[in-house]
Amino acid sequence: MNEFINKLYKNNATVYKILLFLVTVVAIVYLLPKGGQFKYEFKQGKPWQYNNLYAPFDFSIQKTKEEIALEKKQIKDNANQYFIVNTEVKEEVLKKLAEKINSLEVYDSLYTKKINSAFFIGKKIIDKVYKVGFIDDLGYKKVSNTKSIIELRNGNYVSSVPVSELFKSNEILPFITDNFKIFPDYEVKSVIINNLLDILKPNVSFDFNFTQKELNELLNNISYTKGKISKEELIILKGSVVDDKSYNILNSYKSVYKAKTLNNLDYKWIVFGYSVLVSLALLMILLFLKKYHIDIFNNNNKVTFILFNVFLMIFVQTLVVKYIPNYLYIVPLGILPIVLKAFFDARLGLFTHILTVLLLGFIVPESFEFIYIYIIGGIVTVLTISELYKRGNLFISIGRLTLVYILTYLAFSIIKEGNINGVNWNYFGMFAVNGLLSFLAVFFIYFYEKVFGLVSDITLLELSSTNSKLLRELNEKAPGTFQHSMQVANLAESAANEIGANAMLVRTGALYHDIGKMINPQYFIENQSTGVNPHNDLSPKDSAKIIIDHVIKGVELAKKHNLPDRIIDFIRTHHGTSLVYYFYKNEMDNSFDGEVDINKFKYKGPIPYSKETAILMMCDATEAASKSLKNPTAQSIDELIDKIIEKQSSENQFINSNITFREIEKIKKVIKSKLMNIYHLRIEYPE
Repeated sequence: MNEFINKLYKNNATVYKILLFLVTVVAIVYLLPKGGQFKYEFKQGKPWQYNNLYAPFDFSIQKTKEEIALEKKQIKDNANQYFIVNTEVKEEVLKKLAEKINSLEVYDSLYTKKINSAFFIGKKIIDKVYKVGFIDDLGYKKVSNTKSIIELRNGNYVSSVPVSELFKSNEILPFITDNFKIFPDYEVKSVIINNLLDILKPNVSFDFNFTQKELNELLNNISYTKGKISKEELIILKGSVVDDKSYNILNSYKSVYKAKTLNNLDYKWIVFGYSVLVSLALLMILLFLKKYHIDIFNNNNKVTFILFNVFLMIFVQTLVVKYIPNYLYIVPLGILPIVLKAFFDARLGLFTHILTVLLLGFIVPESFEFIYIYIIGGIVTVLTISELYKRGNLFISIGRLTLVYILTYLAFSIIKEGNINGVNWNYFGMFAVNGLLSFLAVFFIYFYEKVFGLVSDITLLELSSTNSKLLRELNEKAPGTFQHSMQVANLAESAANEIGANAMLVRTGALYHDIGKMINPQYFIENQSTGVNPHNDLSPKDSAKIIIDHVIKGVELAKKHNLPDRIIDFIRTHHGTSLVYYFYKNEMDNSFDGEVDINKFKYKGPIPYSKETAILMMCDATEAASKSLKNPTAQSIDELIDKIIEKQSSENQFINSNITFREIEKIKKVIKSKLMNIYHLRIEYPE
């Protein structure tokens, strides 16, 4: 058990990659549609391109969305509207009328007789109103304009009543006045009418719950099918145009076909198939990294970053397809190659983008058109975006990307429709929005720099400014070192451009590679302006320690100022494991027995592990050594550079940097040319 745990611990990076790979596969497969893929592609109004199609099983013809919507509308328009009668209202009104009459002041028997007569008429009015029904204003407004009859519920009894027969609030006063038309005493009549208007209230109100319940039952009972296709029945002939009827039948067959694949056995096989295909795509990314970007492959943080971006693009596109499918092309997939190119290189960006778009083919409708448009867009993005730190380049590139999207879609539309009249111009707006959203790449680049600790060209540009705090401090404390760093940066940038390395990265790394010399600047010859050399008072071993420590102190200083790891790598590796030969030789000469611990005179490393760090090592050593030439000539510079770089190669300083002999020769040629220009020399041609 302990042995197994030890193996896991030793191979933790590999275990992490395997777990990351599996998690990403599961996450992507979860997003993919689990229905079986339909065998045929068809469009309404276009010829059927396959052989005669016969039904392999019985299935029902499904109604279209439009048909179902129309049927629901008709049901809602014709559904019964239920109103309920409150039987207690009449008794309440009669009681209140009696109370009102009893509260009147009586003058004589004749007045009493008139009051009683008016009370009798009032009771008759109440009986008539509530026998027919008095509908409230809110309920009356609920009655549909197309309905003339409502369903009136009185207890358990329901009757159909024309709404016109019910009393409305605006009909009560005319009805009361009409019944009191022949009453002789105006005063008594007015009292009773006012009291009736005050106490009469509706007894019929809209029964929302009962109405909604019946409507829901009717809607739930809608049939979503309208006929049946029997097994072996002809669906469509080869070459026939897919008309409305055929299109509906084919869609019904497609839906049933997909549903039939969702039984447990088929579902498992579908998931298995997706898992294999997704695994192959992600495996291709990992193999590409291992073959062409071993430094990225060995960095789990960067591998996580790449796979996360693949999943993020698939996740966003899946949400759009699921919830707003009409806006399929609004997702700015071009962000993926832009971001990957900003942090790594164009090849990796394009390769990853193509595999991501291929995976999205399982999700989107009309997958061939989608894949073609976005792959062409990705190629254009990678080819046109250079020097991302220049804002104008990004604007121009995204403008070209949007134009390519529009032209590609236009071409597909013309091919499908046969003319330009069938083009959906709304898609042009979508592609324009897609282009605008692509500018979010700048935000993502900034966000990823903070989260994953990566460095883009934009950040490198900011760091390479000589007005940055750390470089200004270097110029003040160690002006000689600052000038040396500037010269090395120029040499390294030219060399990187020559072999296709990251010129901005190596330039920035060169500017900061010697910041450790700020701690004890006087111990480095380029800063000794007074002619006093403090090493004269130190032993060779102590002098070597101070020289070697500038690397360690530089790393500490860089971390203190939050420099990115990619820049700190240049500080760590610019001397590799080389020997501080001058002080080692002095120690050897002063030693009695000639035995010296060489490790105390060697830099601690590591050796360069990228082309950029290897370039810096060569440029740093050759630029510094060229200062020792008293009378520099073209030949002496040529021999010096060859000697230094060949010595570095013989000491295996470049074995981890993935740099070729051909590239080293190109770098040497650039360095020679630049140093000769610095010393205003010309190559001596034979006479």
